[in-house]
Amino acid sequence: MSASPVLIDHLTTRRSTPFALMQGPGPDAAALASMLAVAARVPDHGKLAPWRFVIIDRQAGEKLGGFLADLVKSDDAAADPKKVEIDAARFTRAPVCVAVVSRAAPHVKIPEWEQVLSAGAVCLNLLHAAIAHGFGGNWVTEWPAYDRRVLDRLGLDAHEKIAGFVHIGTPSARAEDRVRPDMTAITSRFEG
Repeated sequence: MSASPVLIDHLTTRRSTPFALMQGPGPDAAALASMLAVAARVPDHGKLAPWRFVIIDRQAGEKLGGFLADLVKSDDAAADPKKVEIDAARFTRAPVCVAVVSRAAPHVKIPEWEQVLSAGAVCLNLLHAAIAHGFGGNWVTEWPAYDRRVLDRLGLDAHEKIAGFVHIGTPSARAEDRVRPDMTAITSRFEG
């Protein structure tokens, strides 16, 4: 069977789009729906769909950024204004952000770890889908993913976690590659 050169090229050159290179336009509703459908095509033992999506457009991102800025200031009255500014803009660095929510929970047959891995696969598939639609993407967590006040604001249940915030927009330039692992250092062969 021969490999698909286009797909192989994509997989061997895939690179997250740095926020400094992210701009508008973002995907329209139809393109985003298509991306989410691709994102959901991941291994999912037990057909649990142990993840869900929360879409944060630029307007909602501005509101969420205001909430983050208020949190920073309430946690530290002497907070550096630059930090407050960075947090206020955290969800407007791209035209759209998709919060991938892990709904992993105890199950009689499917270990939670496998459910968490499935949510991670969703994040990576969403990056692939963004590129396939002509956009760039960046998968991050950062402190808002671990702050219960933010999770509550996003409507997450007590057992849910953020697997990633996937920011999607149009790259203004091709991102430079970064150093990749030495494959010989991370690969071994089991000899039985």
